[in-house]
Amino acid sequence: MVSDRRVQRIKDIMLAKGGYKTGHFTLASGRQSNYYFNTKTVTLDGEGVSLIADVILERIQGLNATNIGGLVQGSIPIAVAVAQQSYRRKDVQRVDAFWIRDAKKEHGDLTTFEGVLAKDSRVVVVDDVLTTGGSIRKAIDEVVKQGCTIVKVIVLLNREEGGEENLRSAGYSCESILTASDFK
Repeated sequence: MVSDRRVQRIKDIMLAKGGYKTGHFTLASGRQSNYYFNTKTVTLDGEGVSLIADVILERIQGLNATNIGGLVQGSIPIAVAVAQQSYRRKDVQRVDAFWIRDAKKEHGDLTTFEGVLAKDSRVVVVDDVLTTGGSIRKAIDEVVKQGCTIVKVIVLLNREEGGEENLRSAGYSCESILTASDFK
């Protein structure tokens, strides 16, 4: 049982919408697993993503974060929801969203980033799922190349397969909203 009622509701939405499955799956990390989390079932749900944004805003207060984002797909609904909630709520510091493309655009401004990410920004990197930490490290590396500081990494779901430890050993503060153990 999860202690925070908002986090419990996030989990309940995921379960109700089929976001936790058992079977045989290949993960983005290349690893094989007998269970799979489709976090889009909650990050693309209005209530679910609003709850995620509230939890994250609470966890980043006092960090003086200016931006929130990560790699394309998993981070986008989370980062946008947090930015929107930070604008609506006057009791929290405002943060702006960004996301990083898989590859540089071949037209327009040829950027790998969408959104504004100025040098010296204080950044929270987010993602929907953490397995080994490889995808999040790609995002971190791109953000650091822009001259920004990573103030925290927050993931919706930690599969508890070494990713958090890998990020912490690299010097990054990392936490999750849910873990795989919460579903067992």
